[in-house]
Amino acid sequence: MDSSQILAPPTDADRVRVAELLGREPRGLRAVAVSDEQGDPMVIRVASVVDGKPFPTLYWLLGEAICLRLDRLEAAGCIAALQEKVDASERLQQAMRADHARHRQERDGFLSSEERAHLAEQGMLSALDARSIGGITEPSR
Repeated sequence: MDSSQILAPPTDADRVRVAELLGREPRGLRAVAVSDEQGDPMVIRVASVVDGKPFPTLYWLLGEAICLRLDRLEAAGCIAALQEKVDASERLQQAMRADHARHRQERDGFLSSEERAHLAEQGMLSALDARSIGGITEPSR
């Protein structure tokens, strides 16, 4: 998805369900990016500035079942195995860098001029610019 695609703001029902799934009130909720077959939010888009501070994670995964599956895959070493493959392949490293660059570009497309000015005035814009997918600073990860 690119920033030219406009997602509808969350409804009150979306906000309630997201809060239930998170176990707390969502901060910076901007849209439900993906829902499951039953209409339950699975991925939300979060503001890049939350409580006046940079928040580099643009998309947030929700849902107990999918989060549990991913936790189990990570615990089983799948992420480490994938990282080994990336580390061994220049082609995969280039793809990762390109993905991180696209993420930063998409996230920047959602920043308002006021948010960008606020971060710049506070000396925090570089903190956002230095991070990409999941807040990662190393583009080959």
